[in-house]
Amino acid sequence: MPCPHPYEPAVRAAYRNEMNAARLAADGASRWRHLERAHILSQPWPWPHTRNHVAMFVLAVAQRDRREALGQAVRIIVAAPGSAAGR
Repeated sequence: MPCPHPYEPAVRAAYRNEMNAARLAADGASRWRHLERAHILSQPWPWPHTRNHVAMFVLAVAQRDRREALGQAVRIIVAAPGSAAGR
């Protein structure tokens, strides 16, 4: 099922900015904050939404946060279909 909303250039740019800021952030708390913002922006679009959860999973593993890593693993599986279905 195709995404019902076009991925507007301004939203795409804001998403990329947040993802880049997360990569460049000096500490874990800042990384999470940028990833959370990117998550909000990416929710209607399957692939950016899934990429965001992958980045969150990678950060959780790097921080040795098993609970968060498990939660993100589940979200990776449901993110694309959920976004495509509009949920």
